[in-house]
Amino acid sequence: MNILVCMKQIPDPEIPARDFRLADIGTINLVPDIFSENALETALQFGGKITALSFGAPSAEDTLRKALAMKADAAVLVVNDGSDHPDPLVVAQVLAAAARKLGSFDLILTGRESGDWGAGQTGGLLAEELGWPCVSFVDTIEWRVGAPALGRAAEGGSAHTGGLRLRRQTESGFEIVEASTPIVLTITNDEHNVPRIPKVRDVMAAHRQPLTTWNASELGVDLSNSYYEVVELSVPKKETECEFLTVDALAQRLLEVAASA
Repeated sequence: MNILVCMKQIPDPEIPARDFRLADIGTINLVPDIFSENALETALQFGGKITALSFGAPSAEDTLRKALAMKADAAVLVVNDGSDHPDPLVVAQVLAAAARKLGSFDLILTGRESGDWGAGQTGGLLAEELGWPCVSFVDTIEWRVGAPALGRAAEGGSAHTGGLRLRRQTESGFEIVEASTPIVLTITNDEHNVPRIPKVRDVMAAHRQPLTTWNASELGVDLSNSYYEVVELSVPKKETECEFLTVDALAQRLLEVAASA
């Protein structure tokens, strides 16, 4: 089973609000996207040969090194030498081109959304680019043991027999979906896929492992082909007013409100 996990690096969502400055984004600590890590942990629990793929700034190498420390087998970085805010379609096109160049995969996993922009579109668009089916909000992947082999398993591409049994979250509970490979899954967070903490020796070993690096031009993807543009960013402002009242004044105010109701 060959699995590709798409990873993303984002500004640390845990930074104190007082330290956040839009004009000073370069000094903000960057971390792996938690939903990407949920996807990687799900892949590690399911088993197979796992490749971590990221499209982003050169600093995204840190995210891939952590994926290697968590026991991914290989890592590939596609350096974003275009827009700072590529739209989900461009990202999906880059990821699809990289997946084709890397070879044949049975599963491609993404996070359910990114922890910064939160669009939640990349997984579905990636599946469309590849012509694969997509199941969203999956939190558990299992083999449907004993069933006839499906997809590449039927063609001898996997040592397992049977199809996939997926549990996906919905607003009213859970759904159980049976599917064949190849397929794209977007992974949501669950108590069962909390990312593991790498051991120190694995972190050290990860920095000695080879890392494949490409850019979008090598993949033949035009990064300027975007369907939207980020014009402005602003921090929401919330204004509140506080008025101190004596007990008598509060009682009078409540009587006035009751009379006008």
